[in-house]
Amino acid sequence: MSEKANLKDKFYGCIAGVHIGSAMGAPVEGWDFERTESTYGMLDKLVSYEHFNNGWVREAGTTEDGVERQKLMISAIMEKQDRVTAEDVRRMWISKIKPESAGMISEPFEAILLAMAKSGIPARDIGKYCDYSGLNSFSRSCHPIGLINAGDVQGAMNDVNEVGQLYQTTNGRGLKWAMVTAVAIASGTKPNATVDSVLGAIYDNCDPDMVVKEIDRELKRTAHIQDFREFRKTLFESYNIRGIPYEVSYANEVVTKAVCIFRMYKANIKEVMIAAVNMGRDTDCVTAVAAGISGALTGTASLPEEWIQQTDYATTLHVVTNSQRTIKEHAEGLYQAYQSRLKKLKAYSEMMSAI
Repeated sequence: MSEKANLKDKFYGCIAGVHIGSAMGAPVEGWDFERTESTYGMLDKLVSYEHFNNGWVREAGTTEDGVERQKLMISAIMEKQDRVTAEDVRRMWISKIKPESAGMISEPFEAILLAMAKSGIPARDIGKYCDYSGLNSFSRSCHPIGLINAGDVQGAMNDVNEVGQLYQTTNGRGLKWAMVTAVAIASGTKPNATVDSVLGAIYDNCDPDMVVKEIDRELKRTAHIQDFREFRKTLFESYNIRGIPYEVSYANEVVTKAVCIFRMYKANIKEVMIAAVNMGRDTDCVTAVAAGISGALTGTASLPEEWIQQTDYATTLHVVTNSQRTIKEHAEGLYQAYQSRLKKLKAYSEMMSAI
């Protein structure tokens, strides 16, 4: 980092990292890294792709289901101008999700969750009906929760447990791993934050047995590695399961890989992104987490402007998306909501200090 990013640019870097990283990783999602290498060499650009075998050839830069989840959270935060609850986000599901998105952009189980949301049951109960409690559904999309709680690690953790219940059960594996993403972002936005301070926040605040132990194991196994090809082979030794539903998309694998990449490339968002999309397996989700937490620390300085422009252009063609806002519009909307939150906190503090 040659020059420290300001807070507004950290918001922009975080959201850009998720959206562009998701779009870059989506064409090779689920592939083993050998297939990616034989097809692209080193994939280092946005390319078009077909997903779900539904005949929709997506423009280079087109994002996927995880970004759609995130857009709904951003919309809820922008509307409330503050932290949000599961009920706030549920209302966005009902008002913003297009019926035709099922089978085009969302996962099949999300149609069931949407039906539950429309039934009127409490929003916090909806995640109980997801069959995949350990998935990365929330850990790869909860970046806005970290940003609206910028600098407030405990607030971010509380909101993961609140909003995350739309997707998964309280205190379940999926939410414990989502804590890592939110904690990393909330701590990365602090003044004078560093790669080491972000890692320290994860170690200090996340579940020591289920989460920190696994992250620590893989950070130690990859600490000495300088070559990327050796790096991804070493992680593949730990994460190579096949033969179960969503076999590449469990949160422990995705988040641990993302943290290792974040550390190896010192949060340089461009280098992190290229490494993650060439890792194999759930490339779009690994990149969303790794690039998102990197951007929250270092901003957009290393991110090519043409990648931002292409992703924004693809969004204009994305007819089933929940929002066609640009990356900057999403980031600035979150930033303004955060500033609104600070004003409320300041007014409250001044009022109570006058007693």
